[in-house]
Amino acid sequence: MLSYSKPHKLTLLLIVGCTFLAISADLLQPYLIKIIIDDHLVKQSGSFVFLVWMAVFYLGLSAVNFLFTYLQNNLLQYAGQSIVARLRKDLFAHISRLSMSFFDRFSIGSLVTHVSSDTEMISQFFTQVLLSLIRDGMTLLLILVLMFHLDIKLASYCVIILPIIAVIAALFRTYLKQTYQLSRSRLSRLIGFIAENLSGMSLIQAFHQEKEQIKRFSEFNESYWQANLREIRSNVFFNRTFEILGNISLVLIVWLGGMAVFNNEIEFGILYAFITYIRQFFQPINQITMQWNTFQSTTVSMERIETIFQTKPEVENAAVSALKEIDIDKVQGKVEFHEIEFGYETGSNIFTQLNLHIQAGEMVGIVGTTGAGKSTLIGLLNRFYDVKAGAIEIDNTDIRLIPQPILHRIVGLIQQEPFLYSGSIVDNVRLFREDITREQVIEACKFVSADPMIMRLANQYDTVISERGNGLSAGERQLISFARIVIFQPKILILDEATANLDSHTEQLVQNALQAVSEGRTTLIIAHRLSTIKHADRILVMQHGEIIEQGTHDQLLALKGYYEQLFHHARHSAFVENDAMQQTGASSLK
Repeated sequence: MLSYSKPHKLTLLLIVGCTFLAISADLLQPYLIKIIIDDHLVKQSGSFVFLVWMAVFYLGLSAVNFLFTYLQNNLLQYAGQSIVARLRKDLFAHISRLSMSFFDRFSIGSLVTHVSSDTEMISQFFTQVLLSLIRDGMTLLLILVLMFHLDIKLASYCVIILPIIAVIAALFRTYLKQTYQLSRSRLSRLIGFIAENLSGMSLIQAFHQEKEQIKRFSEFNESYWQANLREIRSNVFFNRTFEILGNISLVLIVWLGGMAVFNNEIEFGILYAFITYIRQFFQPINQITMQWNTFQSTTVSMERIETIFQTKPEVENAAVSALKEIDIDKVQGKVEFHEIEFGYETGSNIFTQLNLHIQAGEMVGIVGTTGAGKSTLIGLLNRFYDVKAGAIEIDNTDIRLIPQPILHRIVGLIQQEPFLYSGSIVDNVRLFREDITREQVIEACKFVSADPMIMRLANQYDTVISERGNGLSAGERQLISFARIVIFQPKILILDEATANLDSHTEQLVQNALQAVSEGRTTLIIAHRLSTIKHADRILVMQHGEIIEQGTHDQLLALKGYYEQLFHHARHSAFVENDAMQQTGASSLK
């Protein structure tokens, strides 16, 4: 956190200066009253004019305290919020650079907690804990100086309480930290559950799982509620302990100081100042101990964020000296897999010595049952994961030697469920890049036949769609994703089950868009519907991580092998689906 504070060191010095002036003005007020009582009122000396000037001086000290407290708080908020804003930005940037394997391990809910809630706790460290350490620590020090200046014996009695405070704080420290860790972890689980359920609400309602999910939510909520109660009980017990110590100390000072006044050992003004200072003495101690609770919670948040920052991407660029300079305009799009070995878990490989050669401009269909390795193959080409052995090359260059931003401009991906962001149609096509003009977006949408659909919307290209493109059909979302491809012009195009969830009419629109965008590009199509890849230059049939058959559609049917089984199964499924639709239509007419 110190590294984040360095750019604001001048501001922090100004905060210390303002704090010193504000506290000095505040602590001089009881001393001023002490002078008035002992040197003038008790001795019955001094004029009314003198008292007026003392009152004006007292008021001036109050004004100084107000002014510099105001400046101190504003400066601290500016520095603290700036530090946390930079931290939040760096954390989000770091998360966005991590490999896909990281997102396989961490839930979205916990990451949302880190970026929002944990950074907010760190904000409280700068705006509350740091302020308390500076202001209350300085107040405590100056009070001790003034008390020892007034009377060493009474001041010594007050100091006795400090070791007791230190012991209590040490005893509470471990327990409080465990309490905060429990509370934060349960909050993270609750947020994760909420995020997961909101994303899958259609599935929950379709299967009438509302009661079951409410029951599970209640369990998570109850667990977090109990952790919160435990945290509150700990805080109350911890803070009230110090409050009792403060009251005991005040009683002792009044008793000892009062006896000293009766015995003429000290003046009454000194006792008055001491009573005021002892009240102020425990005020900063109480504040520091209260902030100790916040500090414990902040420490937990810092540790959680540090865990994220210490996580390094498993897929990283090679050394700068080893990186190849790639001219994207000259990329042909030849793809080669040489002796590939890969598995998500140690000791379990999906691919073992896989070889595949795809010519530039070739359209290749990839089919196979679930778990055959189709999507894994695509993930490796996108370099979401790195191979364990072997190499993947584009135009004879190992993709590990291509800078990742360049690689992701060369390889374009259209997924089964295209992700759309909250924003306008224009922004979703150009992905919020201002250097891409509106005219280019419209031209791209016309190219893939998305323009008629967009023109039917209320605000046409300025229509704001919600998260994930709710309100648009699957086919309409897919057409927008095809328009993105036209805008960003990748040399290699990948479609991962892009037509799996489409009706026959929408599929034909997407097929036409595919023909348009695949022209002149190397295209890899993972297909569930074999009709999507019937006209491919080559079809790969995968099973258990191996390519067991390959050829054109007619060649594979002539082999009478696994592809023929898939083809007949697909035809039978399509026949059953069409028959069911016809029966539904006939029932509707009746």
